[in-house]
Amino acid sequence: MNEPEFVDPIVEEVRQVRDAHAARFNYDLDAIVHDLREQQTKSGRTFINLPPRGTHRSSKPPREGAA
Repeated sequence: MNEPEFVDPIVEEVRQVRDAHAARFNYDLDAIVHDLREQQTKSGRTFINLPPRGTHRSSKPPREGAA
C-alpha cells in the first residue's frame, strides 16, 4: 500500500522562499550567489569560510568480510 508522503510545512516554506528568491534573478546562479554574498556583507555579521572537506581515501585495503 502506498501511503501519502509526509509534507513538512517548514521545509515547504523554505522551498517557497528559496524559489521566490531564485525567480527574482531568473534562476541565474551567479546572480543569486552575488545577491546572497551582498546580503552577508550588509548584515554586519561575521562569517567564516571553511576549506572544502574533500574525500578521505585510505591507502589500506578493505578488511576481509567488510560489506
